[in-house]
Amino acid sequence: MSDATKPSVLFVCVHNAGRSQMAAGFLAHLAGTRIEVRSAGSLPAGEVNPAAVEAMAEVGIDITAATPKVLTTEAVQASDYVITMGCGDACPVFPGKTYLDWQLDDPAGQGVEAVRTIRDEIRRRVRTLIADIRATGVAVDG
Repeated sequence: MSDATKPSVLFVCVHNAGRSQMAAGFLAHLAGTRIEVRSAGSLPAGEVNPAAVEAMAEVGIDITAATPKVLTTEAVQASDYVITMGCGDACPVFPGKTYLDWQLDDPAGQGVEAVRTIRDEIRRRVRTLIADIRATGVAVDG
């Protein structure tokens, strides 16, 4: 890990406007400051999906300040875990990183009702990710 006391996670989806922003919001909320959280997109949108913002607000997590960011090689290199959500081959691969590909529906163009289901699945997977990180011996809140 880049810092033995603080693992880092990068969530990547195409537009960095829905799935990856919700995942980053959950991880920051559930793990506090014990995990460094990043998110990025291979083709970032101009803003975070309003339905994702609304769905996260329903569970008490504010992602209104989040902004889509472009995926960089540096962000991948600085992360211990790289979670892709539909970015395909756009994500560079480096030795020593843990890569996971989460197959999730894209919330783009969907209403908040559909996004809730995606949100709940992301929350479940983030909780599992935290447990997996804990299993490596790193203490994580949440």
